[in-house]
Amino acid sequence: MSVKSAKRVLDIFELLAAYSNGLTVKEISHLLSAPQSSTFNVIKTLETEGYLSQDSGKKYKLGAKLIHIGRCAMDSFDLSTVGTPYLTSLMEEVQETVFMAVLSEEELFYVAKIDNNRSIRTTAQPGLRKPLYCTGLGKAFLAFMPPRIREQILDETELIPITEHTITDRRELKAQLDVFKEQGYSIDDEENEEGLYCLAAPLFGSAGELVAAISVAGPKQRMLSRKEAIVKSLTETAGKITVNIGGRPQTPNKGEIEWM
Repeated sequence: MSVKSAKRVLDIFELLAAYSNGLTVKEISHLLSAPQSSTFNVIKTLETEGYLSQDSGKKYKLGAKLIHIGRCAMDSFDLSTVGTPYLTSLMEEVQETVFMAVLSEEELFYVAKIDNNRSIRTTAQPGLRKPLYCTGLGKAFLAFMPPRIREQILDETELIPITEHTITDRRELKAQLDVFKEQGYSIDDEENEEGLYCLAAPLFGSAGELVAAISVAGPKQRMLSRKEAIVKSLTETAGKITVNIGGRPQTPNKGEIEWM
């Protein structure tokens, strides 16, 4: 297979990942600006091998074989592997549930979860996705990503109330994100799950890029009673992981600003 054909395969995978309802061959070739005949040949090969499936409406979707590959990729994901010992230490320090997530298709994608023996029940699990605007990890991404990308994501995001505490006013959300960037960590105050309070901090790569975020989550009153200590442990851990992956920790521009 030529390099050009390999690139076509990857383009098809990425395109179909963004269209969960599937696309026809004609739609795929149009969106990729590629000849329909050669696109058809690539798609049929991928379908035969189990990497794509076709529904009754002649639309193609990602196939079941990619699930196994995705799980293997998660198992070997370097950032998660490098970060796990630090996340475990953080969990032991704060005695709450600890998470790590990356940004995927403008959503939060969980790659690690370290449970504590008194962990609060939560729907967040490795391999699952959640919105950015109503989660601590998601708001860490929004707060620290380049403003242009943030605006683009917010333009395409409907701020739906998940709980009665979810912020659905864009102006209020942006003001909150500015505060979070100044203080160096973000907060989810029962905005995605009732009773759950979350503190999150970003991780940076060698070029200063935002690569992931980590968080501590637990019952609101318990978290608030030890918030200062948890924030200290959280931000220090984020700094250690950042250094370990070759990045440089970012420090808040000003003194801590509370957002309640």
